[in-house]
Amino acid sequence: MAILQGKKAIIIGDRDGIPGDAIKACAESAGADVVFSSTECFV
Repeated sequence: MAILQGKKAIIIGDRDGIPGDAIKACAESAGADVVFSSTECFV
């Protein structure tokens, strides 16, 4: 059973940390429906 099965997720990654695409892949593998994913620079 996936932890996030049936849940919608908004992913915001960090350019100097974990990028959004990597978090998106993890969330999708846990069953989430990713509706938005982005990698931002927080300075």
